[in-house]
Amino acid sequence: MASSKPNKLAFLSMPAPASYVAGLGRGASGFTTRSDIGPAREGPSAEVIAEAQAKRGEEAEIDPDQFQDPDNEYGLFAGTTYEQDDEEADKIYEQVDEAMDARRRARREAQEHIELAKHRAERPKIQQQFADLKRGLSAVTDEEWENIPEVGNLTRKKRRKDERSFVVPDSVLVGDRSKTEYENALDTRQQEAGGFVTPADSGTLTNFVEIGQARDKILSLKLDQISNSTSSVSGSATSVDPKGYLTSLDSVIIKSDAEIGDIKRARMLFDSLVKSNPKHAPGWIAAACLEEHAGRMVAARKTIKLGCEQCPKSEDIWLEAARLHNNEDAKVILANAVQHVGQSVKIWMAAADLEHDVKAKKRVLRKALEHIPNSVRLWKETVNLESSIVDARVLLSRAVEVIPLSVELWLALARLETPEKAKAVLNKARKAVPTSHEIWIAAGRLLEQQADVVGEGEMKKTEEERNKALEVVDKTIEAGVRELRRHQVLLTREQWLKEAERCEAEGSPRTCEAIVKATVAMDIEEEDRYDTWVGDVESAEARGRVGTARAVLAYALKVFPDKKDLWMRAAELEKAHGTRESLDAVLSRAVVHCPQAETLWLMAAKEKWLAGDVPAAREVLERAFVANPESEQIWLAAVKLEAENGELRVARELLVRARTVADTQRIWMKSAVFERQQGQLTTALETLATALTKFPKFAKLYMIQGQIHQSQGNLAAARASFAAGYKACPKEPTLWILASRLEEADKKSIKARALLEKARLVNPACDVLWAETVRVEERSGGPAQAKAMLARGLQECPTSGLLWSMAIWAEPRPMRKARSVDALKKSEDNPIIVCTVARLFWADRRIEKARHWFGRAIALNEDLGDSWAWWLKFEREHGTEEHREDVRKRCEAADPHHGPTWQAIAKDPSNHGKGVRKILEMVADALQ
Repeated sequence: MASSKPNKLAFLSMPAPASYVAGLGRGASGFTTRSDIGPAREGPSAEVIAEAQAKRGEEAEIDPDQFQDPDNEYGLFAGTTYEQDDEEADKIYEQVDEAMDARRRARREAQEHIELAKHRAERPKIQQQFADLKRGLSAVTDEEWENIPEVGNLTRKKRRKDERSFVVPDSVLVGDRSKTEYENALDTRQQEAGGFVTPADSGTLTNFVEIGQARDKILSLKLDQISNSTSSVSGSATSVDPKGYLTSLDSVIIKSDAEIGDIKRARMLFDSLVKSNPKHAPGWIAAACLEEHAGRMVAARKTIKLGCEQCPKSEDIWLEAARLHNNEDAKVILANAVQHVGQSVKIWMAAADLEHDVKAKKRVLRKALEHIPNSVRLWKETVNLESSIVDARVLLSRAVEVIPLSVELWLALARLETPEKAKAVLNKARKAVPTSHEIWIAAGRLLEQQADVVGEGEMKKTEEERNKALEVVDKTIEAGVRELRRHQVLLTREQWLKEAERCEAEGSPRTCEAIVKATVAMDIEEEDRYDTWVGDVESAEARGRVGTARAVLAYALKVFPDKKDLWMRAAELEKAHGTRESLDAVLSRAVVHCPQAETLWLMAAKEKWLAGDVPAAREVLERAFVANPESEQIWLAAVKLEAENGELRVARELLVRARTVADTQRIWMKSAVFERQQGQLTTALETLATALTKFPKFAKLYMIQGQIHQSQGNLAAARASFAAGYKACPKEPTLWILASRLEEADKKSIKARALLEKARLVNPACDVLWAETVRVEERSGGPAQAKAMLARGLQECPTSGLLWSMAIWAEPRPMRKARSVDALKKSEDNPIIVCTVARLFWADRRIEKARHWFGRAIALNEDLGDSWAWWLKFEREHGTEEHREDVRKRCEAADPHHGPTWQAIAKDPSNHGKGVRKILEMVADALQ
């Protein structure tokens, strides 16, 4: 009985559903073959694939073009036309975007620059890190370079040797040893065999050393025989020089095979050249030079002779032929040359050079002038050979007749003539060559020389004549410039200034000044004149042409007489390069044109004072009072003048009048300082009390008052003065520091710290206060606490040179160099840091390096007195007296006023009246 159960595997025999792909539901991408699908069967449709992907949880891919309108392909408004209103709208939107972007652009760019600078400061380039070391390499001497050791293996790795050694057999060593040995005995074997014939392949080597020695000996014997032999005709010794003969043998150049081959090929090429083009002179010259290079002088002369025959009109080939022959033959060659090339100046000059006698040279040159009368070079050479001025003058007179357009000949003739005749000569030259500016300048120089000659006679009369003559120089140059313009000779302003500088260099200052007057204002816009003339002065002074700079300034001052800066520049120029009289003359004119310029009055009075003329200085200041009655600088200068010259009563009266006329805070302060210096402390305190009622915000008044109370031992009054001061002027760090030092002197270090801490809160990022705090901790709290405060100070003031200098000295000796490198990076060449680095080199006994860095510190800030004192202290120990005197002189010229130790000593009342040199010595003694 058959089973009623259905067959579970019956579906395997059923046909597959339409569009079925095995494994599609689990993500397989199978393939079907023709046997699977039959003759024609489509794959799964898009709907089936999307349904299967939805079952797997995948998102169906969306075709971006399926919803696209064919008439509107690329967007919502793609099919519309772009009209004018659309363009205007786009422009408006762009303008709005630009305006929004520009609103904070400056702030954004500034912030970017700050961030970039901060990044550069934190991470500088390697080039910046080693810039100072690279500059220091310029001071390294040749011996130091040679003593630099070679770089060894720093990798600590074993390197593979390039060469390998092997054990050499003894037979090789024995064979090498016997190479230089020679057998000097007969072979016993051959002797026993009955013969002494040495076979050819016996192995005996030729001794070339002995052969060479024998050759030299024979050669020397022959030379001795030749030199000792006498001539049978004359009985005198021959002219053979053994040493010269050997020297000539040594000078023979042995050419290599390659060079010989090159010479042969070049010879073939030149032969082909001269045969194909025999009239080409350079080819003959090259062929002769080749033979000369090859050492075949006979062939070279023969070749150049053929060239002269083929190219008789070429001056170069005749000159080359003369060069290849000796002196006598060269004369003959050049004599033939002038028959063919008689108009060649080079041929005649070469012929004259061959003559050793002056008369013969004159004869040749005069013959040349007959053939070429219009050659300036021949005339100049002929004139130079004349020893008599009269003959030279005659020749030049003839020369200018033949060549009237030669400016050189006219000027040479004018120099040889007397002044009156020279003037006539220059007039003729001017008419002959109206376009030459050199003639006009020569005329001006001639007039200037005549004026100097006139000025050597009687004083008053001749001085007036000299001034008139010098005025003629100005008129001549002015007329020359005008005439040259009329003849269309347009020299630029720069060219005229160069001519002026040339006249100054050749000793004609008035002609230089005349040229500047006539041409300095050419081709300049009116608004550019001032800047242009200042630039001319600076460039001329930089080139060392002081006369030209002075002339430009004089003209500029005529145009701008009320320009204070121009008068200052003129005064500085005279002070640097002129005399005391010229400086006094400039300042006298300056105060007349600029009576309100206080600096000019003070300079004029100071120069009078330095010259020792105190009454004249008083007179200048009295005139200054009239022009500037309320000027505190002039009042204080008058007080200083009287006080320095011992007129204390007059100085006190001037201060009283000054307080009435020019009631300024500085005059009141100077009044109190004056009384303090004279020991009148009570009067000084009264003056300060009155001044404080007038100027309660002037910090120096509180400082002086507190210091006077402290010097009297009245600490309570001093404390009250300082307290009132830092309450009235909380932004003045010096008041806080003085108050702190007062408390420290009263054994109250805790209160001193509290004052400095309060001062730091009021004055953040003040390196002076942080430095004082560190010093207080060093004196009372110990080095550890001081170092901690110094670290805090550097965090708040990362670029402070003062704090970095203290940080360098706080480090142990081995760490100071690295600390100084960090300081230089952070402080950007601060003069205090540079001076500290110089002291480090001093400690390492690197003398020249230390001297160089002290110079750098001074160049960065000449007003820092402590740097000068450290340099002098260094030169006391390691320098000479010349070095020390140079430091003193330069310090006097700089006249420094700042520096902690310098100010403490210079402002001490007991040191009043001492000069810069004395203060410098005292500061150098006080430094530790």
